[in-house]
Amino acid sequence: MDVIFNLRGKHYAIHREFTMTNSIPSTSEADTEALKIFNLQTRACLDQPFIPLKNRLDLLKSVETILLENDQAICEAIQADFGNRSFHETRILEILPSLMGLRYTRKHLKKWMKPRRRHVSMIFLGGKNRVIPQAKGTVGIITPWNYPLFLAVSPMISALAAGNRVMVKQAANSRHLCRLLHKIFFKHIDPKYVSFHPGVSAGTFSAQPFNHLVFTGSSRTGKTVMETAARNLVPVTLELGGKSPVILASDFDMTKAVKRILFAKLMNAGQTCIAPDYIFVPENRIDRFIQTARTVAQQLYPDIASPDYTAIINHRAFDRLTDTLADAKAGNAKVIRLLTGPETIRDQKKITPMIVTNVTPQMRIMQEEIFGPILPVLSYSSLKTVIHYINDRPRPLALYMFTHDRQVVNQMISNTRSGGVTVNDCALHVAQHDLPFGGIGNSGTGQYHGFEGFLEFSKLRPVFYQASLSSTAALTPPYGSFANRIYQAIKKFPWLS
Repeated sequence: MDVIFNLRGKHYAIHREFTMTNSIPSTSEADTEALKIFNLQTRACLDQPFIPLKNRLDLLKSVETILLENDQAICEAIQADFGNRSFHETRILEILPSLMGLRYTRKHLKKWMKPRRRHVSMIFLGGKNRVIPQAKGTVGIITPWNYPLFLAVSPMISALAAGNRVMVKQAANSRHLCRLLHKIFFKHIDPKYVSFHPGVSAGTFSAQPFNHLVFTGSSRTGKTVMETAARNLVPVTLELGGKSPVILASDFDMTKAVKRILFAKLMNAGQTCIAPDYIFVPENRIDRFIQTARTVAQQLYPDIASPDYTAIINHRAFDRLTDTLADAKAGNAKVIRLLTGPETIRDQKKITPMIVTNVTPQMRIMQEEIFGPILPVLSYSSLKTVIHYINDRPRPLALYMFTHDRQVVNQMISNTRSGGVTVNDCALHVAQHDLPFGGIGNSGTGQYHGFEGFLEFSKLRPVFYQASLSSTAALTPPYGSFANRIYQAIKKFPWLS
């Protein structure tokens, strides 16, 4: 079958042995197609190991065009997958950051691709050192359902910028979006560069000997993906979430802090890997925090039936959240609704925003990543206690603090570890395209976005160019007094390097 694809206004035709349908293929059919495209991309890497700058820019521009021209269809597909998700939320949280990342990368890519000079040791006088970034090859991307577009496109941008080819497997809960992206990418971009795979099994996809594999999801599944990848010595980038803390200091304006915290917590109904997971509030400000949270939540959402308030992805996740609340209540935690009306609407998969106080470390709500519109509140009187609590647990993907005191900021940053930090707001570090995004420890490994993303998917290949006259000739056997003088000089004079 001849298929036309478009790169920056130019049309190309290729012949393919596989087919595309409007329905989701069976697992066996999807696995077979994924294997064919993996082989296609592998052959393409051998035939064209280096993708020139112009072609990379064309690919990135084509991805941008796809997002712009299919904005409405993307919103509708994600809405269908969630049951309810505001188009505004999809545009603000997924489409816009993807577009901004594409544009930032295109603007800087020429500079990133240039070989870089490196220092040459004095005993190799006349030689030259260069580091050349080269593509790794075929990159596999496994995305979750919570931000199914952004978490596919964002690592894709970095991988394509570095000159790689990309295959994407999306979560089963993103079937409508994956079918759509499969169709439109298939139409506009040659699958030897980019392909989406609806219906492919996780086992088949992650078992392929990719040159790099990206996974976003839970720590438990991340360990399985890493173990599978290790069988083929595939390097991995893992973004795994975790319990991201917030520290509210007494010097920061309460209303301003709560508005920023609840916006980040309640977007996507809390189903965000970098959502504030729990908050430390000074013990004398707890009541005011709760009162302010009620006021702010009601300004954001009149009730949980609001079309702006996202549904929980499925009934399994809904039941997990209600069970978590039940466990907290059984342990004498106090659950406080922030909106009037029902606590839940099961048929709409809606859960009202809640604050939970009097929590203990043994409760599920403090053991597991919440991934919902529930915010535990802990009191504190000493920053040392907060630091100890955070450091006594797995390292989170994000850490947030609200204070104008630079000493407090420096104390928190210096004495804790997290994937990223936002000061005086929440989650905004992920939207900065010149900052790397990634986790540490249980919250992940590796990073992408911007220049660091380009490096993540590149092999930095060191190259030494020897001079016409080699200064090392005098250091070869048979050894004599000159070699000994060189050795003694380097020992004696530290500036000789």
